[in-house]
Formats: sequence, structure tokens, C-alpha cells
Amino acid sequence: MRLALTSAAALLVSTAALAGNPPKAADAGLSYGPRPAYLISKLPEGALKDKLQSCAGQTPQRSDFSIGHRGAPLMFPEHTVESNIAAAQMGAGILECDVTFTKDLELVCRHAQNDLHTTTNILTSDLADTCATPFTPADGETPAAAECRTSEITLAEFRTLQPKMDSADKTALTAAAYQGGTADWRSTLFAGGATSMTHAESIALFKSLGAKFTPELKSPAVEMPFNGFSQADYAQKLIDEYKAAGIPASDVWAQSFNLDDVLYWIENEPEFGKQAVFLDASYDLEGFDPNNPATFPHDFAELHAKGVNYIAPPMWMLVTSEDGKIVPSAYAKKARAAGLKLITWTLERSGPLATGGGWYFQSVSDLTVDDSMYYQLLDVLAQDVGVEGVFSDWPATTTYYANCMGL
Repeated sequence: MRLALTSAAALLVSTAALAGNPPKAADAGLSYGPRPAYLISKLPEGALKDKLQSCAGQTPQRSDFSIGHRGAPLMFPEHTVESNIAAAQMGAGILECDVTFTKDLELVCRHAQNDLHTTTNILTSDLADTCATPFTPADGETPAAAECRTSEITLAEFRTLQPKMDSADKTALTAAAYQGGTADWRSTLFAGGATSMTHAESIALFKSLGAKFTPELKSPAVEMPFNGFSQADYAQKLIDEYKAAGIPASDVWAQSFNLDDVLYWIENEPEFGKQAVFLDASYDLEGFDPNNPATFPHDFAELHAKGVNYIAPPMWMLVTSEDGKIVPSAYAKKARAAGLKLITWTLERSGPLATGGGWYFQSVSDLTVDDSMYYQLLDVLAQDVGVEGVFSDWPATTTYYANCMGL
């Protein structure tokens, strides 16, 4: 294994030391940092602001309600050791490794099988010629483009790549320039020397940090079977790596947008299947409306009868705007009534909210006028919708809320 537990522990110590809290154990030295207080200060006067401000002196505690989305990618390169240590230091009780595979069928942490051109330096490395679509510069109204896949390189080759903030400059004329384009509300300050991980290495790291696990089996960018590797083999290998590491099924929430993957786990690995999470992409379907049950593609009661216990739509599908307030959507009510537990994504992924919040806030964009909406939405998701957990690109925000509300 490339990442020894000793090096993970050393990174934990160094990260905590920067915060002025040298850890005495894997869950010690937690810190909210300044962001929760900043967001709370933006809240309108009222009960929510009073309650959150009353918790200003609380001691941070790890919370399973707080889920690190690819670690803490608001500031750190996603799916790296450093990103996940930062998320753990913010009290995220559950950490995520999006799982894909290499040419030699090793599982690695990467948001997509075909994202190496935006998340690593592959275009300026010796592996550039492995890309499925080589870099092409911008030309008039045609944007610059590339596509590079983990399935085109071996694990040994993957390890040579340098992770970076997920971004691309589509106006670029060179491959080097294309690798820029980081959103101005993110940062490259913590990108230098970031360390990628295999899925097995993520398990060892997360365990050493005192966190639980939510791996996502990513949809392949290649036709399956691939080199004799079937979709079932892929789903099984993910689970096998937890079993090999001695991780109890109760600490793992395996996810997939592919319902067949979830049903595979329920049938073939029932202990892990109990907490398998169906990621719902109904929003991709024409005519879907989270407030019109006639447009729902899934029968929630039928899903539950098949053994699906968790469903995870994006935040905006769970809420709507009504008389100037955020309230649960019909989707949220129907799913809960059918006995499904809800997890949602992704807080802190939208940058400043002064212009409506973009995709993640689209159902409450009329109410989204400043960054205080992060906590206003989170409060409704927790108290009225009743979600079990929230993914965040900066888990301190969610951890603070969970600690203050006793979640």
C-alpha cells in the first residue's frame, strides 16, 4: 500500500498543528475555522441566528451528519489525502471516495473515470498521449477541449500524476493554460504536492482519521465488460476492499447513480446493501418536477420494498419556495412517507450566493440573496425535511450546525 498509516498520522498532526490544536488521538484537534461564524453573521435576526450564535464556544465534535464531499474541495484538490484530512479536521464523520478503475483494473479515488484532464496535470505530462481526446486549443467560438481517462493508464502511471484543483480554462490556446481556470472563489494555495489515493488507501486513511465511509461507484466511461471486468465485478470489488480491511458494513454507505448497482449490493452483499445509497438523477429527465408526483420516475414504495433504504437527490429537489419561506418539496414528503432515508448534496459548492446560488439552489433562487442561505437551507433540510446527512465541500459549516443542534 502506497500510503502508510504512519504518513497519514503525520499529515494529521501537521494539519492540526497549523490550527493550533495538536491532536492526542485521531478525532482530536477538530476546528471549525472562521467560516461558520462568518456565515452566521450574515443571517437575518431571528431564532436561527440566535441559536447558532449561542454555540460559538462549543467544542467541535465529529458528526455523521457532516459528510465530506470529495474531502474539502472548496480549498483543496478533491480526492486527495490533504483534502480528506482537512475535512476530518472539520469534524466530517463520513468521508467520500468516488471510485473508478485504471487500465489494470485497480480502484482509485476520482470523481469520474474521464476527468484527469481537469483534476491532474496529465496534459503537460508524459502521459498526455494516452488521452482519449488529445488537447485541442480554443478556436473562435469553439472552446478548448480534452478527455483523459483513468482506464487508459495503469495504476503505476496514475501515481505519477499531480492532482490539482478541478478546473479548465476553455479559452486556452495551450495545454498548460487549459489546466488553469480555477474559480475565483476557490483557491490554489493548498494544491502544491497534493497526494492522490487508491480506494484501498482511502479506506486506511479514513479509518486512521476516525471517519466512516461513503464510496461512490462511478459510471464507467468505457463499455463494460472492460478487459474482462464486468459491472458486477466492479461493484463487488468495491465491497471486497472494505471486507479485506476489516471495516464493518455498518460504517459504509456505498453509493451509485445506477440502481442496478444498489440492487446488486442488496442481493449479493446484504449487510452492505442495508446502507447502500441510490443517488437519484431524476433531474436529468425531461419534464421532471420535484413538486409534481406525476413526473417522478421512481415509485418510492416499490424501491423500499426492493430493499433500498437510502435515496440521495440534490438539495434543490427536497425544497421549494412557498410564501417567502423554504419548505419541503412533494418529493421529500413522498420519499419520507415511503420509509426512505434521505441524504443530500452538495452544500458549499456554489460559491457566493448573491446571484441566486445557481444549480444547487434553483428551487429557492428567489429567496437566495446572500451567503446566509447556506444555513437557512441547511436548517430546513435538517429540521423540516429530516435528512440523515449533508455532503459539503467545506464540512465545518455542516459540522457546526450538527453540533449546535445536537444531531
